[in-house]
Amino acid sequence: MTDKDAIIKQIRADLRLAMDGVVSSSMREKGMDYKMNFGVNIPKIRLISRNYTAGKDLAETLWRTDVRELKILATLLYPVDEFTPETAEKWAREIPNQEIREQICMNLLQTLSFAGTLVNEWVFSSDEQLRTTGYWLFARVAITRSDAVRKINTEEMVNKAIEDVSSASVFLYQAALSALKFAGRGSKALAGEILDRLSDYRNSPDPKQQEIFDALRFEFNYG
Repeated sequence: MTDKDAIIKQIRADLRLAMDGVVSSSMREKGMDYKMNFGVNIPKIRLISRNYTAGKDLAETLWRTDVRELKILATLLYPVDEFTPETAEKWAREIPNQEIREQICMNLLQTLSFAGTLVNEWVFSSDEQLRTTGYWLFARVAITRSDAVRKINTEEMVNKAIEDVSSASVFLYQAALSALKFAGRGSKALAGEILDRLSDYRNSPDPKQQEIFDALRFEFNYG
């Protein structure tokens, strides 16, 4: 058994001690299917990660497993300075569900020096998976107010998000809506422009479009 195998065996043992069968069953009922899901909550996963040294090889092995907690640990244990744009795109294309998307954006992607560049590239990708992740990554850097925000062409991103906010894909539309909310939070003028460009949604016969407009108007404090 290699050192890496021994570490993974110990991680699995830690997860078994913290596992919650009720949570695991609830996740399966909501469609979050994995080969293995210990049902360990995120704060506990973070605590477990502190017991291990970050390493590229370890993180890549964890990411390749179809185990919820190991994938999340991979995003916590990959050395940021070794995570390349090529690896970022590869992982983004392999994201299995929304929870992992949010975790990789929070734990890893938003910490990268080139996070802004990823947003600029991904939101214009023909790959829906990359666009969805690009919008969520924008939301994360906007929340943290990191330097990456200044490297993002927010107006061009907003143009694309306005197109995608009416997508039939639930995850893409939610991601685009989130991006629009954070873009408008950062600029009153941009908030007004977003509402103006979506003004047809206000009295649309489509309840979803009305909901989008109302959510943005509430977010921007427009009565």
